[in-house]
Order: sequence, then C-alpha cells, then structure tokens
Amino acid sequence: MSDKKPVIGISCGDINGIGIEIILKTLADNRILDFCCPVLFGNNKTVNFYRKGLADANINFFMTKDLNRINYKQINLFNCWEEEVNINPGILNDIGGKYAVLSLTTAGKALKSNLIDGLVTAPLQKSNTQSDTFNFTGHTPYLKNLFGATDVVMFMIAQNMKVALLTEHVPLHDVAKYITRDAISSKLQLINNSLKRDFNINKPRIAVLSLNPHAGDEGLIGKEEEEIIKPAIKDAKQRDIFCFGPYPADAFFARGQYEKFDAVLAMYHDQGLIPFKSLAIGEGVNYTAGLPGIRTSPDHGVAFDIAGQGKADESSFREAIFKCIDIIYGRNEYDEQHNNPLKKISSAMNANAVDEKIIDE
Repeated sequence: MSDKKPVIGISCGDINGIGIEIILKTLADNRILDFCCPVLFGNNKTVNFYRKGLADANINFFMTKDLNRINYKQINLFNCWEEEVNINPGILNDIGGKYAVLSLTTAGKALKSNLIDGLVTAPLQKSNTQSDTFNFTGHTPYLKNLFGATDVVMFMIAQNMKVALLTEHVPLHDVAKYITRDAISSKLQLINNSLKRDFNINKPRIAVLSLNPHAGDEGLIGKEEEEIIKPAIKDAKQRDIFCFGPYPADAFFARGQYEKFDAVLAMYHDQGLIPFKSLAIGEGVNYTAGLPGIRTSPDHGVAFDIAGQGKADESSFREAIFKCIDIIYGRNEYDEQHNNPLKKISSAMNANAVDEKIIDE
C-alpha cells in the first residue's frame, strides 16, 4: 500500500446498467478525496454519456494510462478502451457484458499487481459476460481464479451483522450436495481469519445455520445436521475457532440471536440474504473474504429497469468504497501488529484481559 491515501480501483460494471451512474453520484462529492484516491477503470466517452444526464455530477477526471502516474488530488480515469461504443441504458446485450468484463479484468490485474490497494466492483449481469475467455459466473469466481485462491467466502457486511454463505449462486435443488464437512470447515476457517485480520476482532464468535427446518429434528427431517454440519463445527472448534450451532434459521433471526455473534454462516443464498437485507442496519456491502487483495461491492444488481433515468441510489456503492478503505487499514494494522513481536505480545495480553461471554449452544 502507498504511504499516501489508499488507491481504490473501481470497475464500471455493465455499461447499460446503473453502475456508472452510481459511481458518478458517489464521486461527485469531492470529500471522498480526503479518504482515498479513486481510479475508475472505464472509458471517458462512456462516462461522459452518463455524466451529461446528471446535473450534480460535475467531475474533473485526471486521465491516465499509467497507474504509476496518478493524481491524488483528483478522480483518476484509466481508459480501458478507445473505440466508440453504443450505449443503450436498460438493455441487456453482449456489448454491456463485453466492456464490463474488460473493465473488471483490467482492474483485477491492477489489484493483483499491487498497483491499487483495493477494488470496488459495480454490478455486472452474469448472463451476458460468459465467453470462451471469461468462463465465470461473476466477480467472485473470477477473482478467486485470478489470485489462485483455494477458497473464498461471499461475506455480506452491515453495521449490525455479517452473514457469510456456504453456497452462492446454486440452484436450490442442488444445494444439499454442496453441504460437505470439508466445505464448512474451509469457510469457517476463512471467516475466522477475516474477522481477525480484516475487522480486528480478537476472538470472533461464529454461528452456523442448519440446512433443514428445526435443525433436522435429530435426523427426522434431514440428516445433514447430524452427519455433516455438527462434525464440521466440532472440527473447527478443535482448531480454536469459536463457533456454535447448527441453529434453525427462522428462530435464529426472529429472536435476534445473530446479535450475539460476530458472523453467521448460512448454508445457501436466500437463507442468508433474505434476513440480511431485511434486518441489516445501514447499507449492506458484499465483501470477498479469503483473497490476498481486497474487493467489495454494493449489495444490488444492474437494475436495468431504472438505468439511465437518474433514479439509482448510490448509498450502497458509497458504503462499499468506505468499507474497502476500512478493511485496507484494518488489515495493515493487523499485519503490522503481528509482524512486530512487542505489539504481538501486547495484543495477546489485551485479548486475555477481555471477559469472554458464554454463549449457550
């Protein structure tokens, strides 16, 4: 990371969606330059198309083709393409997917090369990004492959809760086959590491949700809890991961049990995302835990239905930028502390001085 403000790369997402609009609305408040140095990976003509439709988006960009030469006092624009592109807000087509991928892959390589300190990705549409050269279902699998990560976690972050997913974009009828002891153990390890390193939580407490109603009722309505989830939790505890469960998802959220934990591991997409989007305080952010690089995104999609109309709400995107900055500083602080023997001893003493709350399994 630079000794200056953190450099935050921004991919533009589908150019026919709301990505560039929410980016411009966020960057129009120049106070963001007090906290970071933004670099937008896109194209000046495409950006100008949307800027003309936004009365308050009076932004002066510093154009660059060299990420070693950026302006810390301005919004930087790295041109990923020069050709003329037909922009059709609200239309799903191959053009939108092509340039979303070009922006993402250019920014991703910059993140891997440490030319930027963090990456915030605007939404893309999975159905128009598939090709022979980009055979991924979205940002997360692409970045996992780019960094050669063994495993990653989709981590939804808000002020009052953090929800991780064991399975992500998987058809519901296929979910059960992905519920394995190794998968749960891997995710719990990544969640535990991230809570410590990225969020500076010394002794994280993690709840694990069940797959079946009523946590399977001791095998009467499903055996995954007894045969897979409980053994995986036991494995994690033996590695000093402070985790509990499995909890029935309905009662767990309805009774506010999530407030007792630093993170929750849900078994499938809607099990975690529905309560998160219903109960989260503040704007939710999607964070990819387990990568060497730091990547966040807003918790919504391309919203073709309102694209190009100036109606898009940039709140989640703005929060994604600030959460990216927070994680950068949190990770740097953790790494510095654990690479410094004196600070490491002090941290351990402080952690041991904290009274641990007993959580009823």
